[in-house]
Amino acid sequence: MTLTKYERVQEELKITPRKWLVTGVAGFIGSNLLEKLLRLDQTVVGLDNFSTGYHHNLAEVQAAVSTTQWEKFRFIEGDIRDLDRCHEAVTGVDYVLHQAALGSVPRSIEAPLVTNDVNVNGFLNMMVASRDAGVKRFVYAASSSTYGDHQSLPKVEEVIGSPLSPYAATKYFNEVYADVFHKVYQLNTIGLRYFNVFGQRQDPEGAYAAVIPRWIAAMIRNEKIVINGDGKTSRDFCFVDNVVQANLLAAMSGDSTANEIYNVAVGEQTTLNELFFSLANAYADTAGSYERSPTYGPARAGDVRHSMASVAKIMRKLAYSPEVRVKDGIYKSLEWYLAYLNRSGCSSATNSSERREAP
Repeated sequence: MTLTKYERVQEELKITPRKWLVTGVAGFIGSNLLEKLLRLDQTVVGLDNFSTGYHHNLAEVQAAVSTTQWEKFRFIEGDIRDLDRCHEAVTGVDYVLHQAALGSVPRSIEAPLVTNDVNVNGFLNMMVASRDAGVKRFVYAASSSTYGDHQSLPKVEEVIGSPLSPYAATKYFNEVYADVFHKVYQLNTIGLRYFNVFGQRQDPEGAYAAVIPRWIAAMIRNEKIVINGDGKTSRDFCFVDNVVQANLLAAMSGDSTANEIYNVAVGEQTTLNELFFSLANAYADTAGSYERSPTYGPARAGDVRHSMASVAKIMRKLAYSPEVRVKDGIYKSLEWYLAYLNRSGCSSATNSSERREAP
């Protein structure tokens, strides 16, 4: 049986382990990257300040891997706006997977200064530290928000519009800085434009919770679900395992693939109305019926109307192949949230007492 490129990369890493830095390691995507790398017996440094990440995410990873694998992980509590901490974290590292950021379009509209400070100044610190350390590749989380007001579908990497929020502007500036650092300092980079990532360990609580975990939590608690707008807004939802795959392929790909931007998605369009019924059906199959109909509220400021990615470039150049489609990802997510929200004390683990105020 012929192995896929992703399978070959994993085999190579097991044979010849590398040293990795994952920023935002206690967060949703960061902790999933950490778990995968440790399962592949890699040495991992993690940097986080718990502004949007959690201790319990790291504890869950520890429980999922062997003691020997966990001992290959070194955690540094720190802020990417602290250049000294960035230099400390990147020392001796082969590959950087930069996930640390202050997400959420609404939050950026409410707090543009801190969003810029973290997402632009913090990003610049990480690039400077990576340049100084001579890392082999700097892979960073870009965003589909960069497409802004450009309305054509599917979204292709070479054509973007004007940003519609401070968050989108910061993620665009990341791409500009990455291009400059390649041209001026020869830093080897790849930007991954994530499209609406969801899955295990995504926070279901708080004002800035993403739609899938928020709605799953509402169904479990039999609370009402509010759809922003008329429900016809569409997104390209991408399960987190696909994002993990894209990061490893990006880090380990050849020089001809570097210093590029790639969409990370499934290439499917799902409206919010369709998403609601998919979640309700999955919940009925898994845990019981959800009898409430959704209510509709005002559309959110700064949101694009429709979003769907072309994944042709990442499939062609990185041999990416999304292994988990949206409906399968919903079932996988629901299984995790049922355990998470019903676990003793876990529903309170996401309150502000576990967060640090500074991002």
